[in-house]
Amino acid sequence: MKVLTLNFLTCAVKACKSSSDSFPLHPKDCELVSDELEVNSALLTNVLTRVDWKALTTTAAELGFPTLPATPPTPEELAGDEKMLKELHTLLMETQINEGKLVCGHCGHEYAVKEGIANFLLPNHLV
Repeated sequence: MKVLTLNFLTCAVKACKSSSDSFPLHPKDCELVSDELEVNSALLTNVLTRVDWKALTTTAAELGFPTLPATPPTPEELAGDEKMLKELHTLLMETQINEGKLVCGHCGHEYAVKEGIANFLLPNHLV
């Protein structure tokens, strides 16, 4: 599961639907793997307009990545800053969670991640 995917996931527990604490899910005890990919600045620029920057900075910090700026870079800033482009590319496109857990900040439910796939099936009492 790519780190980018975490920016689009929220807790599936019914009681968490109305809570802002259910997003983003927090990585716990994660084993990260990296795939070497060619940098595609146009793709990255388009993706950045769709991500929740605050959630991304939280996830990056929890995974031990360098601190991201408080606001997302503009396309012009990204084009002029090769280091930032590469760091965001590494975080969003190359880094994957292979094993671990994703934890809801509201209810504490843990979703297991095995072989890069998160299990979002809930027990009957949480549906």
